[in-house]
This record gives sequence, C-alpha cells and structure tokens, in this order.
Amino acid sequence: MSGHSHWATIKRKKGAADAKKGAIFTRLAKEIVMAARQGGGDPDTNFRLVLAIEKARAGNMPKDNIERAIKRGTGEDKEGTAFEELTLEGYGPHGAAVMVDCVTDNRNRTISELRHAFSKAGGNMAEAGAVGWQFDRKAYFSFPSSAFSFDKAFDLGVVAGADDVIDSGEEIEIIGPVDTFKTISDALHQAGVSPEESGLRMIARQELELDTDDTLSVLRLVEAIEDLDDAQNVYHNVKISEDVLAALEAA
Repeated sequence: MSGHSHWATIKRKKGAADAKKGAIFTRLAKEIVMAARQGGGDPDTNFRLVLAIEKARAGNMPKDNIERAIKRGTGEDKEGTAFEELTLEGYGPHGAAVMVDCVTDNRNRTISELRHAFSKAGGNMAEAGAVGWQFDRKAYFSFPSSAFSFDKAFDLGVVAGADDVIDSGEEIEIIGPVDTFKTISDALHQAGVSPEESGLRMIARQELELDTDDTLSVLRLVEAIEDLDDAQNVYHNVKISEDVLAALEAA
C-alpha cells in the first residue's frame, strides 16, 4: 500500500490538487450529499457524514459549501441534482484490476465515459463482480512518520483493532476492518495526530507486479479516470515500485 500513498503525495507536491480545486470541491460535495441522503443530516447519528465532512474540511472546502451539500442530501434544498452511487469495474492495460466508485446524475453518461477511458488505454469494462472479488474495503489512514513514531502507531493500531501498520519511511499507514474506522480515528485524534489521508478504500488482496513502463501506463489510465467528473475514487491492484516512484518524481 505504501506505493499508493507515495504516489498521492507526489501528485499533491506537483500541485495537481490545487489546479483542480473546483473539481475536488464538487467531488467532496457529492460525498456529503450521498452521506446525508443515506443517513440524515445529523453528524451525531451519521458516521458516514462525519467522514465526508472531515474530508471536506481537510480539503479546505468552505463551511457554506458543506452546509449546502448537507441540505441537498436531506432534501431541504429542492433544487439539488439527483445523484446515485455506483461502483464500476474493469481491466486496465497488462491485466491490471481497476475499481471505480462513482456518483452521477446520469448513469449512461458515466458508463460511456468510463468505457471510453478503459478502451483508450487498452483495457475494458467488466461485469459486476468480475474484478471486485480481488479487493476488500478497508479503513485506511496515512500520516507523516515525523508526527508519530512507528512503535506508538503500532501499539495504537493493535489496541484499536487494525489489521496492519506499515512503516514506509516518510509515512506510516494504518489499515483495518471497516468497523474499526471510528475507533482508529478517535485514537489518532486523542494522540494529536492528524492523518493526511483517511477514509474507506478498496485494497487489493494481492498486488500485480509489472515493469516500470507498464506500471506507468496503468497509472495514466487511473489519472484519466480521476479526471472524469463522475469518478469519486479509483483503486487498482498494481504494485508501485521504487523505480516507478522515482519516475513519477522526475516527471
């Protein structure tokens, strides 16, 4: 997993997030809308909403935008667009497994755009379940190793019910079952640690090892999908080696 985290860090350093801030706010707002629609607008009784709000705040989304998204989700704002969630699956170049969480107001458009992205990269869409069995949804946290020692993070993870605590040098990652998310999040907060990344994500049961050029071709597909308006999260099973990270840094 550490390669995925490093890749995200590299993209942040290159300013990709800032350049697409409007798109990021739209994506964050969609998460809040769906969370509020599913579990109501009260964060005290809707943990998914808490998670969406925390992510929005971490992305510097204005308070007014957050409140407006909650009202759209609860139906107080009648002018809001009707969204639906869907998870789509496919194979990228070189047999890479790819999962895409989407929120859309037009299912046909979303599927068409995604099919085009896969086809252009030399991959193809897959039937539901054809790819998904290769992934598990997990609670995930990542923070700088300078913020908390690995030994303390390991002890915290064990107590909170995590499956794994990974020291990747500059960063520490904690991974656990979905139902441990709040426990781990609360423990980190009490320890004074603010994760750079936190959320529920799909993690591959087994990583696919490719050479540098082939891995980069998969990552180009992932970035192309991330640029689609309806794509919320993109996951893949390709191992990101040190050589690939070096190539990304140099790009």
